[in-house]
Amino acid sequence: MTGVGMLQRQKGVAIWRQIADRIRTNVSAGLYDQAGTLPSEMQLATEFGVNRHTVRAAIAALSDEGLLLVEKGKGTRIARKDRFDFPISPRTRFTAGLADQAQQFSGELLRECMEQADAEVATYLGLSVGADVCRLETRRSADGQAVGRAITWLPGQRFAGFAEAFRRKQSITKAFLDFGVTDYLRKSTEVSAVHADQEDLDILGLTPGAIMLVTRSLNTDLADQPIQYSITRFPADRVQFSIRF
Repeated sequence: MTGVGMLQRQKGVAIWRQIADRIRTNVSAGLYDQAGTLPSEMQLATEFGVNRHTVRAAIAALSDEGLLLVEKGKGTRIARKDRFDFPISPRTRFTAGLADQAQQFSGELLRECMEQADAEVATYLGLSVGADVCRLETRRSADGQAVGRAITWLPGQRFAGFAEAFRRKQSITKAFLDFGVTDYLRKSTEVSAVHADQEDLDILGLTPGAIMLVTRSLNTDLADQPIQYSITRFPADRVQFSIRF
């Protein structure tokens, strides 16, 4: 668990943010002791080759994020070690996938509009460029914790009014029922990883340097017609994926 060689001291991401990113990654990988106690500020300062004030800034950011809990006289411990295990399967469903891991689920509609499909959206949905599509921007939470945000596109002619159905039911799957879609299949899922952008920080309550797992997914109805293309961003320290067949 080394830190010095991984810090970039030229212009760019602040050193304390890089340290916060490394601590977050180490927590996710389970590299700290079983009691969940972080090494002391002095130990971390030595590990990363910085002063204690820099380490303190990183710990404060992760404390604000809810990952660490600073207790006077007791040091710093990991407040949250477990991640939600999100299954990707032929029938990927948010609520069903996390059903045995959380008690409460919510889906919040942040923005919605009708727009014209660009080349990427048109290709996934099998439409002509410029065709009407329904665009939804949503945030999903489990037990009060934001675990993902998504931009979703649906064929506009078939799903006009979908945003209102989602607003009422807080679920893509339940909203589909209003349009006669009782079942659907995951056609493809592409996964990548990036650093959080400003919208991730604002919408999901993250700190700079957080790592995001990004999925591009396509769902089809049982007649193999594309019905939903989504780009979803999950915080890597809150969600992990399991591929199931």
